[in-house]
Amino acid sequence: MAFFSATSTIGPGFLTQSAQFTQELRSSFACVIAISVIASLIAQLNVWRVLSVSQQRGQDIANALLPGLGHFLTFLITLGALAFNIGNVGGAALGLQSLVGLDLKSAGFLSALLAIFIFISKSAGRWMDRLAQVLGILMIVLIAFVALFTHPPITKVLQQTFLPSHFSMPATITLIGGSVGGYIVFAGAHRLIDLGIVGEKECKQVDRGAYLSMSVATLVRVLLFLAVLGVVEAGHPLEANNPAGSGFGVALGTLGYKIFGLVFLAASLTSIVGASYTSVSFLKSFSWVQNHQRACAITLISLSTLIFVFIGKPVALLILAGALNGLVLPISLAVVLVAGYRRDLVGTYRHSWVLAGLGWVVVGLSAYLGVLSFKPLISMFV
Repeated sequence: MAFFSATSTIGPGFLTQSAQFTQELRSSFACVIAISVIASLIAQLNVWRVLSVSQQRGQDIANALLPGLGHFLTFLITLGALAFNIGNVGGAALGLQSLVGLDLKSAGFLSALLAIFIFISKSAGRWMDRLAQVLGILMIVLIAFVALFTHPPITKVLQQTFLPSHFSMPATITLIGGSVGGYIVFAGAHRLIDLGIVGEKECKQVDRGAYLSMSVATLVRVLLFLAVLGVVEAGHPLEANNPAGSGFGVALGTLGYKIFGLVFLAASLTSIVGASYTSVSFLKSFSWVQNHQRACAITLISLSTLIFVFIGKPVALLILAGALNGLVLPISLAVVLVAGYRRDLVGTYRHSWVLAGLGWVVVGLSAYLGVLSFKPLISMFV
């Protein structure tokens, strides 16, 4: 469950943004990572605890607080997952192309078939968890291997973590949104409910899962940061259209590009599965979906693949989805924070006032992200 949540976070956008911000901020990016991890963990602990104790999914809690709010949240989550799955399929296709030289369309279809196979299986839940564990560990090992050859300035990184020479709030907010924005914060929480890890008695296990999930995602980001930092500090600029891949290529040549392809494929596949699973878990409130969960997941993956293959990556849709995704975290986290004190939802459970207070700070930060995310959308129509 923890690996499933973590690997749902680690998609092609996660890898690309990490590499790009490393080139822009150099060692100071360590401070950004540290702050974003703390904020993301606060959001995740609040959501996982309240959903697990209430034994209700995000959309059901939202509808309990305000009729129709859960349906609105479901719309945002599903639209965002569809659009970002286009990018995930594209990322998996790029990974396969780097590995075996397939053309992008064929690689896109093959990637989708791999993801669909998981949902066709009668043991879909077990397959999802196992895939997340294996590919999560694989990504950690491969990125760590590359970092060994780039020789990042560890001492400087440690200093800049606490005393950065410059700081970027947009980068910090982007990382928070990428770690717990949209469907991501719900992926692990809904998996907990499906596994029956619910009720106040399970709070300690829920917390352990949240800590482990965030630790895995953070480890991947830190290792990638160190691997790329060694490259840029040595004076090698990254390619604008493939910053992470070019960093791996500078470090290890052809082998580096092969490793990048494998990492990108693993990250994209786990994100396709995570986005599809979480979207369907939101749609479960509709009885037809409850009885046809596999079909809905396969439909979402297939539609994303067809758009990628026949239309490409529609910029307008991706920007719109990104803007809507920026609104999901403040809405969903605010809903959870209010629900945490509703006795009809959590019973006798006493939610931590400290954790809730910190949660409202994250709501404010993520709301600012939502405003920022709408700027490019407005410019498209003005």
